[in-house]
Amino acid sequence: MSFLSPSKKFKESLSTSVFTTIHVMKERSPIVWASYELDGDWQFMGSELIQDYTKVAMVVSLEQVIKVDKSILKVAELPIGYCATRKSKSDK
Repeated sequence: MSFLSPSKKFKESLSTSVFTTIHVMKERSPIVWASYELDGDWQFMGSELIQDYTKVAMVVSLEQVIKVDKSILKVAELPIGYCATRKSKSDK
């Protein structure tokens, strides 16, 4: 089995800013929703219901999100304008 570095999976640089929440980054909530927006932005969210994004939103590097959950490498080739969902970190 060969190991591909994360930078070879995502076409974006590992220093690219992405959107997520404190739930994912600080509380280690599993990422269950990933979106590759039409404007080229990535979003990685947990399952928490969010009333006010201004209180929980974070902008971090793609590398930081990968360090929290390497399984997001599976969506690296998601077409622009699409999103992927799962029920838990162990789901496809």
